[in-house]
Amino acid sequence: MPIEQAELAVEVFRMLSDTTRVRLLWALIDQELAVNELATRVGKPAPSVSQHLAKLRMARLVRTRPKGTQVFYRLENEHVARLVRDGVYNAEHAGPEIPRHHVDDGVAPLVSVPRSRSSSQRSTGSRTS
Repeated sequence: MPIEQAELAVEVFRMLSDTTRVRLLWALIDQELAVNELATRVGKPAPSVSQHLAKLRMARLVRTRPKGTQVFYRLENEHVARLVRDGVYNAEHAGPEIPRHHVDDGVAPLVSVPRSRSSSQRSTGSRTS
């Protein structure tokens, strides 16, 4: 991989290292939205959301479409959508429950993992039959 390409990839990951930006990208997975709607969805002031969106736009993660006095945002491409989905889905696997994306999609986990072990069982490594 050329160093320039690696540096661009690092910039993408840098953009994903902010909770608000990940939530904005998640809100845009299957739709385009205006700044005010995005601000409502992430519970942040519109000026703050605009600043985050400007950074995401410079990193080529989102694109805009002006309509009248509003600007609508959408994800740049399916690669961005896949990256965001995979990051969120991977985070869901860190919890004690069956990941929501497995339940929502009706897909069973690939590996059956006991999810109801008590904390004392986890710390001692003991299992129940």
